[in-house]
Amino acid sequence: MTPINECLINKKTSITPIWLMRQAGRYLPEFREIRKVNTNFIDLCLNPILSQEITLQPIKRFGFDAAIVFSDILMVPYGLGQNVEFKKNFGPVLGKIDLENLLIMDEQKFIKRLSPIYKLLKNLKESETLNSKDLIGFVGAPWTLLVYMINQFSPKKGLSPNFFTDKKLINSLLKILDKFIKIHIKNQVNSGATIIQIFDSWAGLIKTDLEEYLYSPTLSLVEYTKSLGVPVICFPRNISDYNKFCQIIRPSMINIDYNVNPKTLIDKTDIPIQGGLDPKVLLTDKENLKKEVTKYLDLFKDYPYVFNLGHGILPETQIETVEELVKIVRNFK
Repeated sequence: MTPINECLINKKTSITPIWLMRQAGRYLPEFREIRKVNTNFIDLCLNPILSQEITLQPIKRFGFDAAIVFSDILMVPYGLGQNVEFKKNFGPVLGKIDLENLLIMDEQKFIKRLSPIYKLLKNLKESETLNSKDLIGFVGAPWTLLVYMINQFSPKKGLSPNFFTDKKLINSLLKILDKFIKIHIKNQVNSGATIIQIFDSWAGLIKTDLEEYLYSPTLSLVEYTKSLGVPVICFPRNISDYNKFCQIIRPSMINIDYNVNPKTLIDKTDIPIQGGLDPKVLLTDKENLKKEVTKYLDLFKDYPYVFNLGHGILPETQIETVEELVKIVRNFK
């Protein structure tokens, strides 16, 4: 049994497993070399050969306990036919929604558009590099995908005042997303994913109607993933009440962000926990790194825990710092 699945199923491990969100990415010089000559991010995600190389880069360098498939949560809107573009120094920009076309979207057409991702997973499953390691597939939660698809949102300014104006559009999109996210989950599992992680990157923006936008849509995906016989990790970033989320959703594991006091969660839940460390800690010196990492390791010493960050690893992170991080986790007793 792999270390992470042992933690998920048996709720204990002989080691503290470690992997990092965005571990295959911009902090790696070998990734930057590929990116330099492959400027279209969507095309890169849909290139099974290069995506396999990118997925395995951090495993080969650091020996993490899991690979997370090199892809993006916005591949679902892309699969649905919405224009998705990643602009340098800005981020994703999505085109206008054609609700009529979305309502009649053919399942096979969606699968065909995303088929290179499933091919990538099948190739990874056969890779010797991943022997005794988990292969994590992932999706964006309906709320976060909704935020991007409606395209009335700015990371600096938040949601537009007009965001909730068209309730018909919102309700229709949530139903469409529930259906096609599940299709994407099923095809990832069928292609070799041993775990699914649900990223709700903008869950913290939900101030009211938590049942409608957070709990109900996420619970639907969690129950579906569990029905496939695969563990599911939830990352509802920046929500105010992780305890309530765990009580309602009951994921196989909860990934906490760096604003959470993990002690309050440990005392009230029996669900395995992942993550927590502020990625900015990896930009500090070795002494501070060891102090902050050891805090989490000490706290979770007798609790089922997978070491990870409270958000994705930052592009300016040094390779030597990640090597030191892995060393600290592996040597902890």
